[in-house]
Amino acid sequence: MCGGREGGLECWETTFLTCVKHLQLEPRRGSPDPGRRGSRSSGAQESGSAGIPRGWGPAVLGALGATSFTLQVLTVTEQLDAGVRYLDLRVAHMEEGSERNLHFVHMVYTTALVEDTLTEISEWLEKHPREVVLLACRNFEGMTEDLHEYLVTCIKNIFGDMLCPRGEVPTLRQLWSRGQQVLLSYEDETSVSRHVELWPGIPYWWGNQVKPQDLIRYLEHMKSCGRPGGLFVAGINLTENLEYILAHPTASLRTLTLPSLPYLGAWVREQCPGPGARCTNIITGDFIGADSLVSDIIRLNQKLLQG
Repeated sequence: MCGGREGGLECWETTFLTCVKHLQLEPRRGSPDPGRRGSRSSGAQESGSAGIPRGWGPAVLGALGATSFTLQVLTVTEQLDAGVRYLDLRVAHMEEGSERNLHFVHMVYTTALVEDTLTEISEWLEKHPREVVLLACRNFEGMTEDLHEYLVTCIKNIFGDMLCPRGEVPTLRQLWSRGQQVLLSYEDETSVSRHVELWPGIPYWWGNQVKPQDLIRYLEHMKSCGRPGGLFVAGINLTENLEYILAHPTASLRTLTLPSLPYLGAWVREQCPGPGARCTNIITGDFIGADSLVSDIIRLNQKLLQG
């Protein structure tokens, strides 16, 4: 069920695996240590990826589908079709409405119910049995223990056997053989301890910068400190601060971000996947479709084939 959109990015993981025997989704233990955000909108999600051959040791998620894009007008299905494999899902309970009125939020509440969006993702995966997504549930707002249990129950009911249980990080081929397509990280330690289907929260390098030059400087500093030992996100998201908003009352995050995409894209194209201390993993950004960032990030995986 793979189409030809975005040059075949709808099924890019499947295609890439024809060239590599084993891809691991994240670094294994013993990989270089420490280091350390997300987004969304009415359908705003992000991408994930895969890794590298076992012989490389730690893998790179950011370079293998390292795309996460938010603040989109695209539906979830359209984002997945465009190659996004890491979805940043920020969940909030809205006081208005039903007792279990869970929505996604990014600065403002979205109209999308959590259950509906998760079902849309599941239906897409059923049509693309060899594509794998990484879902990051985090930045919860107004969530009680009962609401967490309700959300986790929804997740398990919707995805079922697609969920990869927490444990040793699998290769894509292992996921294929088990019929598993979803790794779900959940930023609530109590919930993770109760449900083997949930993985711990993923570190996010968020620069919180208005200027792209300052953001890249921050990311390069984080790289110089050494990557985390597991999955991690490098966010190329610009952020409006109060000073910027007051100086540009008619501007928006979109008008801030779009002129900077070529500069940010140039940095992305210079990144390398792999186990090295300065290698990237998941790369996230805003406004998918406004530039070639998704395809640029996916193309980073070709560096794995070049040795």
